[in-house]
Amino acid sequence: MNPQPTEDQSSELVPEDVYGSWSPTPDPDGTRIAFISDRGGAPAIWIKDSQTGRAVNPGISLDRVLSISWSPDAVWLACLVAGAGSSRDEVWVVRPDGSGLRLISGGPGATAWLGAGSRHGWTPDGRLMVTESLGGVASAVLVSPLAGERTVIASGPLISLLDVAGGRALLRRGPRSYRTLAVCDLDGSDERPVDTSVTGERGGFADQGCLSPDGRYLYARSEADHDLAALVRVDLRDGAAGLLARREDAELQRVTLAPDGTTAVLLWNEFGGTNAVSLLDLGSRHEDEIGPLPRDVVDDCQLFAGGKSLMLTAEDWSDPRGAWTIDLATGATLPLTSRADGELRGSRGSSYATVDTADLSRPVLRRFPARDGLGLSGWLYRPDSSGPWPTMVHLHGGPESQERPVYNSLFQSLVSEGIAVFAPNVRGSSGYGRTFETADDVGRRLGSIEDVAAAVDHLVTSGVSVPGRIGLMGRSYGGYLTLAGLTWFPDLFSVGIDVCGMADLETFYEHTEPWIATAAVSKYGDPATDSTVLREFSPIHRIGRLTAPLLVVHGADDTNVPVEEAGQVVSALAEQGVPHRFLKFPGEGHDLLDTKNRVTFVRTAVDWACEHLRVTRSAL
Repeated sequence: MNPQPTEDQSSELVPEDVYGSWSPTPDPDGTRIAFISDRGGAPAIWIKDSQTGRAVNPGISLDRVLSISWSPDAVWLACLVAGAGSSRDEVWVVRPDGSGLRLISGGPGATAWLGAGSRHGWTPDGRLMVTESLGGVASAVLVSPLAGERTVIASGPLISLLDVAGGRALLRRGPRSYRTLAVCDLDGSDERPVDTSVTGERGGFADQGCLSPDGRYLYARSEADHDLAALVRVDLRDGAAGLLARREDAELQRVTLAPDGTTAVLLWNEFGGTNAVSLLDLGSRHEDEIGPLPRDVVDDCQLFAGGKSLMLTAEDWSDPRGAWTIDLATGATLPLTSRADGELRGSRGSSYATVDTADLSRPVLRRFPARDGLGLSGWLYRPDSSGPWPTMVHLHGGPESQERPVYNSLFQSLVSEGIAVFAPNVRGSSGYGRTFETADDVGRRLGSIEDVAAAVDHLVTSGVSVPGRIGLMGRSYGGYLTLAGLTWFPDLFSVGIDVCGMADLETFYEHTEPWIATAAVSKYGDPATDSTVLREFSPIHRIGRLTAPLLVVHGADDTNVPVEEAGQVVSALAEQGVPHRFLKFPGEGHDLLDTKNRVTFVRTAVDWACEHLRVTRSAL
C-alpha cells in the first residue's frame, strides 16, 4: 500500500493483515488451553496456562496448523495440518512439550480430517476418529496415537466418520447438500441408514450428528422436516425420531454434546450470519440461551470446567478471531487470546502496526430482491464520506459458505481508500435454509449469476454506487462467480479480481482432487451426464465478452481448484489484449496461509481496484 506512517498517522489506514487465534481446546483438568494463532507468521500451536495467564509457543515443529484437540488423558494434541505442495490436509499428533510428533493420517496423494463427537475427534478410550481419502475412496479409521494401530471401520466413496460411542460408529454418506447418516458396528458390520425425519413426510438430509455416550441415541442436525435445520434425536433401538429444538428465525449451525451426554451446546445461525448459542438439557429438554456473546459470530463451542464454563472462538467486523470463555453462572466473558482493547495489531510485514477500531467501517445488512423476486441480502461497508462511492462487490466461496460480519483486512483496506464494499449472499449460500442453499444446483446456476447483477441493480438504485465505477471480486466459487459476472454482464463492471476461481467446469473436474470432484456433482453437475450444463455455465466459453481489467490470483500448489484454471484465463486475456495481471503464490494451496502472502495479496488487490476505479490514493 503506502510507506510506513508516522506515529500520529498510524490509525488512518488499515494493516493489510491482522493476526487472529482460533480452535481453543482445554486439557481435561482445564489448567492449560491450547489454541492456534498466526501471530508468528503462519498458523501454529500456542498453549496458555490458565493459572498464570501466560501464552507461549512451545516450539512444536508444525506450522500451517488448522485445528487442534486435546486427548482425553491430556497426553496428546491432535493437529489438522495443511500439507505442503497441495490442498490436502494431514492429521498429526504431538505431546504438548513437542515430543512424539508423528503423522497419523494423510500424506502423499491423500487427504485426512478428524471426526467430531463430544471429545472433538477422540474416542473415550483415546483413539482418533479419522477419515482418509485417497483417489475416490474414503476410509473411516480409528487410529492409536502411540502405536499407530489402525482399525478400518468402512470404506467407499463419499463417506466420513463422525463419531464413535457405545460400540457404534456414526457415518455420513453422500455428496454436498445431499448427505445422510448411518450407524454400524465397529467392524463395519450391520450398517443401517438413519432416518432423521420426525413426520416421515419429507426425505431426511443430515450432515452432522453425534452419539450419546452409550450409543443409544443419535443427535442430528437435520433438514428432514424443516427448511431451517433443527435438532432431532433418534432412538437407535427402534428408529423413533423426535424433534428437540428448532427456531423459526435461525437454522441450527452446529451441535456439540457434552462428554457426559447430559447437555447439548446448540449454535444457531441467525438471518444475516450472526450467531446465538443455547444449552439444551437433554433430560428435561429445557433450553437456555447464553448471552451476551462476546462477539456476533462464534464457533468451536465446547463446555469445560465440569460444565461451568463455555469456551468458543468469537469474532466480528472490528475484531479478528479470538478465543473466549463465558462463565455460565455469571455470564461474564473473558478473552483468552485477544486484548479486546479497541486496537488491532497488524501482522508482521503489514504497512501499519495498529488500527483503532473506531476507524473501521461497521457493516450494514441490506436486503434486496433478485431479478426473479427471490429475497437476497448482503453486508455493506461504507467509507467515512458522503456517497455514492466507487464500489467493489465481493462474492464468497462455497457456494455453500456465507458472507458474515467478521473482520476482513481487504474490505477495510478498500474502505480506507474511499471504496465501498458490498458482500452479498446470493442463492446457494448457507444460513438461509435448505431451499435457498440448493437453489443454484446444476441447471439452476444462472440464478446465482443473475443475483450478481441484481446486487449491482440495488447498489445503483439505492444511491450507494457510482455507475461505471463498480468492480467485482471473489475467491474460489466466488472467483468462478466473478468470472461469470464479468462475462455475462460485462457492461456492469470496470474491474475484476479473480482469486482461485474455476474458469471451465469440465477441466476443473479433470484436474481437481478425486474426492472433491465426486462430492461436487450435486452442485455443478456430473461430467458423465451433464456436460452440456457444465459447458453452458463455464465462463471460459464467454471469455471473449470480458473487457474489465482483471487481476488473477492463485496458489501454485492448489489442487482443489488447480492453477490450470487461472492459466486458461490469463492466456485468453493475453490473446485478446485485455489488461490483466497474474499473481501466483509458490508454496500456497487453496488458502493463503503465510502472512507475508496475505499482505502481498491485499496490497496488490487494493492497488488494482484503486487504479481501475479511478480512486485518488490516501496521501501521507
